[in-house]
Amino acid sequence: MKKYNTLLIDNSVKQLVIVKINRPEARNALTTELLIELADVLENVTENDALKAIVITGTEKVFAAGADLKEMAALDMIGVLEDIRPKIWKKIANFPKPIIAAVNGFALGGGCELVMHADIVIAGDNAQFGQPEINLGIIPGAGGTQRLIRTVGKALAMKMVLSGEFISAEEALSAGLVAEITIPELTLERAIALAKLIASKPPLAVKQAKEVLLKAFETHLDTGMQYERKAFTVLSGTEDRNEGIAAFFEKRKPVFKGR
Repeated sequence: MKKYNTLLIDNSVKQLVIVKINRPEARNALTTELLIELADVLENVTENDALKAIVITGTEKVFAAGADLKEMAALDMIGVLEDIRPKIWKKIANFPKPIIAAVNGFALGGGCELVMHADIVIAGDNAQFGQPEINLGIIPGAGGTQRLIRTVGKALAMKMVLSGEFISAEEALSAGLVAEITIPELTLERAIALAKLIASKPPLAVKQAKEVLLKAFETHLDTGMQYERKAFTVLSGTEDRNEGIAAFFEKRKPVFKGR
């Protein structure tokens, strides 16, 4: 995979791509260039059947401290209206394979919104999450109102967005924003271990499971159940399903081929 200006790419773990946000001089603030590069990584991973999942991380002190304020300040209303970033965020949201975020330190503003684009979040016990845009006279603009309220509920989302207060890793875990908490030194290690476990599962089932789970955010229960049943039925015709059942009865490890 090619080199990027704002990201460090690690391909050393089989079936995975590990992406480290690399703007330490700006506390990993998210520029348009960074988001474009991240979307490019995701597109490359999507097209490579050998790659099963992606892990996104920052440093032990900061995941991403928000959008780049210098870049934001240069945009007037027309500039914001014509901003390409919503299209880039849409590409990130539509990534079909699992995204696991390994979060230490601050995940604020756009950083918190990036966290909410992940499918699973592993947080260090020093992690803090927030949507402090209100302090700049604006509101979140990349899902920080819509995804947050669907994830943590109305009461906490209102508190975070209206006050700009941060929440701790423990609070994020209790609210459902985070799946697990570790010590900061082990956050990335745990995220990689989980990604490797998921990568060992049948890829067609993983893809369908992610897609159907995310439908729960967009549809009511009856429609969601229809999506689930359709995916369940489609998977019943795959070689991987037959292999999984055969391996269970034969008491051996299954060999999934994505067919």
